[in-house]
Amino acid sequence: MLVWLMIIVGVVFFDQLTKWLTVINLDLHETFTVIEGFFNFTYKRNTGAAFSMFDDPDERWIFMSISTVAIIVMAVYLWYNRKGDKLLCLSLSFVLGGGIGNMVDRTLLGYVIDFLDFIIWRTPEGREIHFATFNIADSFVCVGVGLMALAVILEEIREIKKLKAQKLAAAAEIVEDECTNTEVD
Repeated sequence: MLVWLMIIVGVVFFDQLTKWLTVINLDLHETFTVIEGFFNFTYKRNTGAAFSMFDDPDERWIFMSISTVAIIVMAVYLWYNRKGDKLLCLSLSFVLGGGIGNMVDRTLLGYVIDFLDFIIWRTPEGREIHFATFNIADSFVCVGVGLMALAVILEEIREIKKLKAQKLAAAAEIVEDECTNTEVD
């Protein structure tokens, strides 16, 4: 369990460090271009859910309540399955770290600090279309969910292979019994 706890703490630390660096180096809504036409650091405050969806400050407590319950459920699941599927435990650790990182912001600041700003399209007129601005915690949550899906798929494949092996063994046993019964007659 210690390794999973260290990963969770590491994700929260890295998330909070990058948010702190953003706040001390950029003014609100200020942009620092990293790769022209592709990637910027842009300091934004998100009072809504992931990627600024449902951006109503009055609903902040709904997100906090749902997030708290989800964090507790995942932490309990991780605790009871800590020696199980390592990929699943890693994915849960990433999601927990990201969820806690954003929960720290919501609790202490009333909003989440976002700063990763990707330009996904440039129109012929030169207008840039940006993906939703997000942060390191959001990134870890997304990667964690992707790893969780992979873990579930791999577990399903293992189960299918196990069932096929059982059916094959049962069929081989039937054939063996038939051969044995035929030789005796």
